[in-house]
Amino acid sequence: MTQNDPQAPDLQFRFASVADVSALAMLNLQLLRDEGNAHSLSLPELQARMVGWLSDKDYRAVLFESGGHLVGYALFVLAPDHVFLRQFYVSPEYRRNGIGRAAMAWLWANPWRKSGRLQLEVLSHNAAALAFWRAVGLSDHYIAMQMIKP
Repeated sequence: MTQNDPQAPDLQFRFASVADVSALAMLNLQLLRDEGNAHSLSLPELQARMVGWLSDKDYRAVLFESGGHLVGYALFVLAPDHVFLRQFYVSPEYRRNGIGRAAMAWLWANPWRKSGRLQLEVLSHNAAALAFWRAVGLSDHYIAMQMIKP
């Protein structure tokens, strides 16, 4: 399914399949690097993980494309009482052009239309992501903490 967004004329959305795993894994690797995530996986590990998610009936992925280029994606679970957005990424060269906002609007109008609540996790040091999520209407809900074994 491909749909155009009228607010971003060159932006298209489509549901991903296992055939998109390589591209999704590469974007996931970029996401991990952008986040400064200390738990980075290798590209083959990310591909295997993505195959697992896309093979799971609970996970869905949507690709964002502009001008024939893959510019981002969302990976999510539609839970009975909310959407859990596991990953959301727009490539740096396409940011600050309304793609993230347009993607969120499309997701709410399409696969999330029956949901009333969105949950996601953001690394506490990722100021740009925190600013984006707050700008599109999310608010702080809880603080999760972790400790690495000394």
